[in-house]
Amino acid sequence: MKTLVIVNAGLGDPSTTRQVAQQIADATVRQVTAAGEGLDVQVIDVRTLAADLATYMTTFIATPALEDARRTVTGADALIAATPVFQGSYSGLFKMFFDTLDMKSLAGIPVTMVATAGTARHSMVLDFAVRPLLSFLHAVVLPTG
Repeated sequence: MKTLVIVNAGLGDPSTTRQVAQQIADATVRQVTAAGEGLDVQVIDVRTLAADLATYMTTFIATPALEDARRTVTGADALIAATPVFQGSYSGLFKMFFDTLDMKSLAGIPVTMVATAGTARHSMVLDFAVRPLLSFLHAVVLPTG
């Protein structure tokens, strides 16, 4: 069975960002199921790793929880990368999580981008911030977010 991983950088519980990412995952599961295949969806809520990310950024030592999350992401068959928009870009926790990955760790993994924002002014965040970050990690970034 293939694995789809949602990396959710939403801060709330519930999180609008996670809800949008989950809707995309649900639609993907329906399509894959209709094709006669199975798809396991796993969610990484980055906010639960905030302390682990701070530890990594100051020591370069991954905690067991962060190491598990990194393994889940790099072992995925596909990703949904979801972030709220802050100050015209992705959230700091979103960036910190992806900064813990090795440069080619997403090589060949298809990724769809999701950003939630308050106004249409933020519509370029995907192409000017999220896409370059994921491309740097060698992900196969889908052309639309």
